[in-house]
Amino acid sequence: MEFRYLGNSGLKISEITYGNWLTHGSQVENDTATQCVRAALDAGITTFDTADVYANTAAEEVLGAALKGERRQSLEIFTKVYFPTGPKGHNDTGLSRKHIMESIDGSLRRLQTDYVDLYQAHRYDVETPLEETMQAFADVVRAGKALYIGVSEWDAEQLRAGHALAKELGIQLISNQPQYSMLWRVIEGEVVPASEELGISQIVWSPMAQGVLSGKYLPGAEPPAGSRATDEKGGAQMIERWMSDDVLEGVQQLAPLAEEAGLTMAQLAIAWVLQNPNVASAIIGASRPEQVVANVAAAGVRLDEAVMGKIDDVVGGLAERDPAKTRAPKERLA
Repeated sequence: MEFRYLGNSGLKISEITYGNWLTHGSQVENDTATQCVRAALDAGITTFDTADVYANTAAEEVLGAALKGERRQSLEIFTKVYFPTGPKGHNDTGLSRKHIMESIDGSLRRLQTDYVDLYQAHRYDVETPLEETMQAFADVVRAGKALYIGVSEWDAEQLRAGHALAKELGIQLISNQPQYSMLWRVIEGEVVPASEELGISQIVWSPMAQGVLSGKYLPGAEPPAGSRATDEKGGAQMIERWMSDDVLEGVQQLAPLAEEAGLTMAQLAIAWVLQNPNVASAIIGASRPEQVVANVAAAGVRLDEAVMGKIDDVVGGLAERDPAKTRAPKERLA
């Protein structure tokens, strides 16, 4: 495992982050989830990402139990706040001071820790003054409940405004967590340049485009049984944008490039996002421990310019690049 600084800070995180969205507390049994966390630790992963909304708080509980007994100082534990949990009352969503202050305490209790290394705004809240949000985050940091602040899926303008307020308040906003892959490059045009200017790193999710870049989905064929494309709970909806034959045919052309590099297609996809110097870490999930072991092999891989060029020749024209398609909401999300 190799490590990178997160933003303009002294915090180092593992190049591969283990995330438990869509798995812990929902798709896999707790024993299997614990085995995946153990496999991540054995592989050298020290950074773990979750959110209170994942499996309606159950994901945080599973992760906290799985990490119990580990040396806390050797781990970087990240969680997020924004979406509603529990009864979903009128103050149970967004980035109001009330929701942030109540949510951090719930997250710490479920994670069985006194603090998180990074507390992230899961989306931008268009209904709460940014000043209120950042002041609440500053108070969370000063109370010792979080060490650093991050965001997820903020656009360039929002990052600049949030960073300026954080600086005024004497806290560090050091990361953004966007979707990013060979097929989803919307952050490259505006978010990455703004982040480089501000000293913010990307911790990217879905580097394998919901599994499409693993090559397991074939053009003209039904999705494999039990795959994300068959998951009616949300996975199928997330992946459908890439299930067209032209995209799947392009992805299959990556197979010889991966073989030439001595990688699986999944490893190639993860290694590709890590070539971007503004990316501090790629988040992987797993439903089986062996998936963790396989995907961690992408850490430390350096793809030469020729390979990067060939990848662009194959799938670059299929990629979404419109900066307006960052997942920053235009209205408050329920």
